[in-house]
Amino acid sequence: MWLVTGATGHVGNVLVRKLLERREKVRAMILPGECRESISGLEVEELEGDVLDLDSVFQSMRGIRGVFHLAGAISIMPGANPLVRKVNVEGTKNILYAAMKKGIKKLVYTSSIHAIRRVEEGVIDESVPYDMNNPYGAYDRSKAEATLEVLNAAESGLEAVIACPTGVIGPYDFRGSMMGSLIHDAAVARPTLYVDGAYDFVDVRDVAEGLISAAKNGKRGESYILSGQKISVRYLLETIREITGRNFFQMKIPFDLAKFAALFTPTYYKLAHATPRFTPYSLEVLQSNSNISHAKATQQLGYSPRTLYESIKDTVKWFMEGRK
Repeated sequence: MWLVTGATGHVGNVLVRKLLERREKVRAMILPGECRESISGLEVEELEGDVLDLDSVFQSMRGIRGVFHLAGAISIMPGANPLVRKVNVEGTKNILYAAMKKGIKKLVYTSSIHAIRRVEEGVIDESVPYDMNNPYGAYDRSKAEATLEVLNAAESGLEAVIACPTGVIGPYDFRGSMMGSLIHDAAVARPTLYVDGAYDFVDVRDVAEGLISAAKNGKRGESYILSGQKISVRYLLETIREITGRNFFQMKIPFDLAKFAALFTPTYYKLAHATPRFTPYSLEVLQSNSNISHAKATQQLGYSPRTLYESIKDTVKWFMEGRK
């Protein structure tokens, strides 16, 4: 049986589906009170627990042969965020400690491309180090720090490997990620504001397949970037227009204006309990180097991501057909 933490998230619920397709048994670790819509009806063993509670972590690993650790806190808001670090770093430490004590045979940690140091030019691959001191956001720093903890555990003998997805899109986005919400709004022809910029996006189903392959073929202490293709926001919106056949109002916001507005929007959205599309962090990502290679994952894991057109088309279909 496999333990999946963060099983109700976007990557998590798709990973659960892929494991079940392979007739694997799955235990899903779920926070108390967390919405379970994304895994509703799936034949999984649901166990309430919290990665910050070491007792529940130990309980979750009873009878487990391997762990996919995806649970984490995400934030694109500026400033320090103690909860993000606590969940991502201390929670990961608890998972690693219990896994070593329990003699878990395989652990796959889902890190992030943002844990890797930013480089302005050239190709980003696994030779670029993790950077727990990068200035761009608390999330990036926490994922880098947690990843280094996984590497330390691997050096101590834990059969752990690391996967670093880029920007994840695709169906089964029940919580409505930032990019998922953008695709949904364009698909239903809502007016859309955007800025110049591009990034590397990857299908959630390919990430899930990459994680499973990493569990089977990944080498202890190795990292694997799970990237897809680089696409501009404008071309993404035009692709949605082509797929749906619907025209919708879209306006390009000058980057400098968006950057200025982003200094103030986080305060408004904090009060509104919502996530803005334009923050200093999200704008930095769209302007950053996104020449990202998945050659290592292809060579060692057999990783082969589908085209972004297929991914966008399937995402639009999933949203339009009622999230089934």
